[in-house]
Amino acid sequence: MSAFHEILFPLDIALKSAGGPQRRTDVVALGSGREERNARWAHSRRRYDAGYGVKTHQALSQAIAFFEERRGRLHGFRWRDRLDHASAAPEAAITAQDQIIGHGDGFNAAFALCKTYGADYAPYQRPIEKPVASSVRVAVDGVEINEGTAFTVDTATGVVTFLAGHIPPTSAVVTAGFMFDVPVRFDTDYLEVDLSAFAAGAIPKIPLVEIKP
Repeated sequence: MSAFHEILFPLDIALKSAGGPQRRTDVVALGSGREERNARWAHSRRRYDAGYGVKTHQALSQAIAFFEERRGRLHGFRWRDRLDHASAAPEAAITAQDQIIGHGDGFNAAFALCKTYGADYAPYQRPIEKPVASSVRVAVDGVEINEGTAFTVDTATGVVTFLAGHIPPTSAVVTAGFMFDVPVRFDTDYLEVDLSAFAAGAIPKIPLVEIKP
């Protein structure tokens, strides 16, 4: 059975790679010239090419070893998106008020991390399932609380659980700040490596695709 390995793809390679979000939209052209558009996916799915980050034979060997240990497409792993890996804006410091993750009702103790994109027209709320350990900061009505004494975080699912005596009261705004990784797998079972072409500047393709829950 396939599994997810809670291990990060080599960071020095990942931060030099290419990729981004993908959507799936059906577009039907009508006889009048108008269009009907329908989103087939509720959430975007990210794709990356780690090959752009492979610049040396040492990095190539790292990538191949990582590929072999994951058994190609079989096992998932963590990937750090250099453009989008934090709750705060690029270059900004993470704070406990970065993202609203829910509102208290006096009973619910579990809140899933999420990140919201946009604000005015159709904000998109992205589930965050792979927060980075020790990076999560949480506040209730603007007052930051401490991990371990007031809440815990499951870094495998992105769920924040408030401990007894700290459950958010009714209407309290629960916010969080965090770093996160993207759950991905290799999108191929074959890595073609041409060392002569690589030495001349060619880049091997190492496709990755986000794993959706």
